[in-house]
Amino acid sequence: MARNQRWVVLLIVVVSLCLVSALEASDGDSDPLYKSCVEQCQKTGCVGDTCFQNCKFSADGKVIDGPWYMQEPLYLRWKQWDCQSDCQYECMMTREEERRRNGERPTKYFGKWPLKHVYGIQEPVSVAFSALDLAMQFQGWVSYFILVYYKLPLQPNRKTYYEYNGLMHIYAIIVMNSLFWSGICHSRDVELTERLDYSSATVLAAFTLILATLRSFSIHDQSVKIMVTAPILAVAATHILYLNFYNLDEGLHRKVIFGIGGIEIVVWGIWAALTSHRSKWKLRSFLLLSILTMCLRMLDFPPYKGYIDAHALWRAAGIPLSYLWWSFVCDDAVFRTTVHLKKSK
Repeated sequence: MARNQRWVVLLIVVVSLCLVSALEASDGDSDPLYKSCVEQCQKTGCVGDTCFQNCKFSADGKVIDGPWYMQEPLYLRWKQWDCQSDCQYECMMTREEERRRNGERPTKYFGKWPLKHVYGIQEPVSVAFSALDLAMQFQGWVSYFILVYYKLPLQPNRKTYYEYNGLMHIYAIIVMNSLFWSGICHSRDVELTERLDYSSATVLAAFTLILATLRSFSIHDQSVKIMVTAPILAVAATHILYLNFYNLDEGLHRKVIFGIGGIEIVVWGIWAALTSHRSKWKLRSFLLLSILTMCLRMLDFPPYKGYIDAHALWRAAGIPLSYLWWSFVCDDAVFRTTVHLKKSK
């Protein structure tokens, strides 16, 4: 028992340490040289030898001092790149190259590290890892579906013996939706994609906490389920409404997500320490790796070679975590089905 208590204490301590806010670098967008570059670019449409077609168009896609039939095509306007965005990006890259030659460290612009674009994609590595993680989640969901419906025994009414089956299907849909919008936001970070990304991430965090609570405490009574889920959903709904209708605050959103995630890890950790589940080692490994990836996300270091930052590595770490999670879920389905079959006999 003492060993299990040490496991819980260690888990809580590590989670607390990882929730300490990361140090913020100085903002490059306040640099006079950067601001001067952007202003000049918006007047001339060029940064050095690089010129932008978007600077020939107004905000609604019409050519400045040109006929109506020269409007920018819709397939180019959807991504919402405009003269200001192009100028900000090119001036940022130019200024960072100057800083590198002078031996200075990279700095943030508008709260984000300078990342190189690939075919207009703002964070190509994060997009790729988000897509791979989504594929891993889908593969895990399919494997789970095949297991519970075709490999394990079913009840006479064709329902599964695994009482958390419905929750797992809902989880799969929510997590894949979150990863989809995360990839979209990493592709082009505008207010709409940020709102969708933050909102879907909040829904995912809230639901995983509900799932952790219901499974860890084996809650089956409907009234108790409502008592557990209602406050969590209320917090999530309030946060989503705040982000979408009052203030799209990235700092607050990060604190809320990591706060909910920390509580979830503690709930799972307590159960993993006390349970006799034969696959508890998988859950423990999942929790420890989740904490390490959380710490990795909080490091917030400058991007390597202009492409790989802490967020990209965090997304990469989610791929093996997704595999490990669904492996545990499949084992849990087998475990609970075996228990129910023994009771029925």
